[in-house]
Amino acid sequence: MKVIHSCEFSTRPPTACGTLTPVKKQGIALQPFELFVGLRYTRAKRRNHFISFISLISMLGIGLGVMALIVVLSVMNGFQKEIRARILGITPHLQVLGSEGIADWQRTLGTVATHPGIRAAAPYVTGQGMLSQGERVQGVMVRGILPASEQQLIALGDKMKHGQLDSLQPGEYNIVLGVDLARALGARVGDPLLLITPQGQFTPAGMLPRLKQFKVSGIFEIGMSPYDNALALIHLKDAQKLYRMGESVSGISGSVNDLDQAPQIARALEGKIPGDLWTSDWTRQNASYFAVVAMEKKMMFIILSLIVLVAAFNIVSTLVMAVTDKQADIAILRTLGASPRSIMQIFMVQGVLIGLIGLVIGVLGGVLLAVNIGTLVPFIENLFGVQFLAKEFYYISELPSDLRQSDVLVVAGMSFLISVLATLYPSWRASKVQPAEALRYE
Repeated sequence: MKVIHSCEFSTRPPTACGTLTPVKKQGIALQPFELFVGLRYTRAKRRNHFISFISLISMLGIGLGVMALIVVLSVMNGFQKEIRARILGITPHLQVLGSEGIADWQRTLGTVATHPGIRAAAPYVTGQGMLSQGERVQGVMVRGILPASEQQLIALGDKMKHGQLDSLQPGEYNIVLGVDLARALGARVGDPLLLITPQGQFTPAGMLPRLKQFKVSGIFEIGMSPYDNALALIHLKDAQKLYRMGESVSGISGSVNDLDQAPQIARALEGKIPGDLWTSDWTRQNASYFAVVAMEKKMMFIILSLIVLVAAFNIVSTLVMAVTDKQADIAILRTLGASPRSIMQIFMVQGVLIGLIGLVIGVLGGVLLAVNIGTLVPFIENLFGVQFLAKEFYYISELPSDLRQSDVLVVAGMSFLISVLATLYPSWRASKVQPAEALRYE
């Protein structure tokens, strides 16, 4: 309920300031006098302009801290989302593996492909090797695939820069290279390459590596160095012959409809496949990377929260000086019947309002900047002629942003809580002011 005042509280006699009794006007409940006086103190022109300046600094500090937190968390979310998409663009969501390969892989493939939640499945053969053209030699990871099944699995055909993935046909010994690997070898579509595998042959002269000539039939670009630099694709049948696997395969890859369900699906599959096989999902294959990203996000949140904390100390300073400046007003309120709790609430309203204004400024600024960072960063780069993420050194050359409502709510809640806690001590000091001591020299 609102208090009907005849004047703003000052050092004038109590009889000139009206009553503090809450009233109702025409059946409408008005605001409590603690809220009224707290808002009045915030809006009023101060005799001490330094206090107003500190209040403004507090608002801007909280706003800056909140804005920085929202923008940084959004950018980190964007990087995590972009890199995860690129990793899973070439890496299967789950795999079925065996210590010596999978002999009866057709039956296991059917079990995986028909399991609920599995979108597609495909066999593969993998092994290490070295590619040579002239005097150039590069170590590679060779992967034997069925082009049609692999396209359903990870849409690798959409990442071809030259040639076609369907050019991998059994017995033709064609090979598809990553763009950086092809550049390092100086290879183009149609060029012959020599593939050297560690599965050698015993001869009277000792162990000799196996050699096989392949023809480059395509070049792909994933956008991530580990794959573009060191991955070579050949047909599954050619890989089985090259690595002497007979009719066996190294494993079976699967993609799921819901990435978050991959661990549960992998565990469910273990009960349906032979006992000498096991499953692995993308969370285990890239566990160290995602754990590092999560830890970095937490540490950035803690570090940037210090900006809000420093601004909260300014709120403490503002309220301490305001309490000192309003000693006589506090004494008059006490003599008119205001309780220490009411005095405490008055200054809490003042401090919380400062924090709330800064919080609103920070949330609005942070959301706008996070949403438009993809446009703002190129503008700054063009304006100053710089590039923050050079393509030659970074996997991602653009600054991504993924604004999440949960992050905004957590940042806003944390900042509001800090603002409330910052008001407790100065407000408690105000409630302990003794009227007789405060009015002695007035």
